[in-house]
Amino acid sequence: MIARLSGAAMRGFLVALVVATPALIVPGASIDSSQATVLVALFAAFMTFVEYNSKSPSIVEFRDAAPFNRLRFIALFLTVFLLSVICKGKTDPTLLTGALTSIGTIVGSSIDFPYSPVRLVVLMLPSNADADIVQSVRTAAGLAYLISLTAMTAFLFLVRVLGWPARSGAFNVWVNLPLFDPTAGGDVLRRLSRDARINIALGFLLPFVIPAVVKLAADLVNPISLENPQTLIWTMSAWAFLPASMIMRGIAMQRIAEMIRDQRKRAYANAEGDMLTV
Repeated sequence: MIARLSGAAMRGFLVALVVATPALIVPGASIDSSQATVLVALFAAFMTFVEYNSKSPSIVEFRDAAPFNRLRFIALFLTVFLLSVICKGKTDPTLLTGALTSIGTIVGSSIDFPYSPVRLVVLMLPSNADADIVQSVRTAAGLAYLISLTAMTAFLFLVRVLGWPARSGAFNVWVNLPLFDPTAGGDVLRRLSRDARINIALGFLLPFVIPAVVKLAADLVNPISLENPQTLIWTMSAWAFLPASMIMRGIAMQRIAEMIRDQRKRAYANAEGDMLTV
């Protein structure tokens, strides 16, 4: 119980740290913005603590199938932290901020080709946007996209080469997929495979769809202003992290479906062997 309590408290603290990172690193945050950040960080920490301190699952998937959630957390934290450092470099330049800005500029410029996700993000900006804002968005988008691609590649390596999650022991569907009801009807294997394909497809489409939706919505409502550093950080982080998270979830569910399929084959083979023995 003490281990579960301390683990939940540590996870809550880390989640709060991620939420507060832009406000802690980027200077010039207003009082209202800082207060809102503190409230959101406390709420996120509380929800995380309650989730991981409970014995029964509620909403967090793959809770006992490390390192799925850890890899996603690291990817989000790196994205938010590195983008915050780059934004800080505009007012307080250092060697670190300069190096990260150069890496993001190189990656963003190399990915910024026609119909690419980065190009669509740049086109999302108003036509009269300042050149410095365009460059900042391109740099942030390139670095965030690179981190998301690295996280997906690392997870695919864990699944295909290291055999996740079988290497960590038996996999409990009820604990690790609390939002998936195996008794809801229909074949579990077919439903898992269908959900996996949907998540992977949406994950590939979202980086292209989100900028287009924002561009269309700009004619009806006030467009998102990426001149504010914190808005830029969270917008680019969400744009890169959410699709990557969905693709990783799809890969994980497809892996679970493969494990169930293999288990069924072994069960059928053993049943046939018993019948031949009789």
